[in-house]
Amino acid sequence: MLNANPNSQDYFFLELSSKVEYALLALIEMASHQAKFAPVTISEIVSKQPIPARYLEQVFTSLRRSGLVHSHRGSKGGYVLSREPWQITLLDVIASLEGDRKEKKQPDTSTLEKDVLYKIWYQANEASHGVLSRYTIQDLCQLRDERRQQNPMYYI
Repeated sequence: MLNANPNSQDYFFLELSSKVEYALLALIEMASHQAKFAPVTISEIVSKQPIPARYLEQVFTSLRRSGLVHSHRGSKGGYVLSREPWQITLLDVIASLEGDRKEKKQPDTSTLEKDVLYKIWYQANEASHGVLSRYTIQDLCQLRDERRQQNPMYYI
């Protein structure tokens, strides 16, 4: 159970859904293969990332419909990114999977207290949009690569 203390590291206001997490992991994997210009199959992604294949198929259906990936059929088929990794933001991925969230309108029966609450929630929403639109799939790949260099694996 999460700690109810908002100052705790275990307290999250924003949840990362499994669907978004799996999509981001898959897109990182695809961006890593981008230089080869070959489609990446779901089985290739699943072999490197802990994602259920059937669920990933559903995720890719949403990503394809939103135009973030293209599918190629045939024996050498799979998926490719529709844009460069630096052009796909985390907000793009979230919006494609979770849908565009409509701004909640203040109720007609507004009070001073409700006005204060809505103002703060609007600021929190804007801040999260700012962060999620600032980071791209390329940024995630670079952060991963930096961590790999900080923690090299030694094999004997």
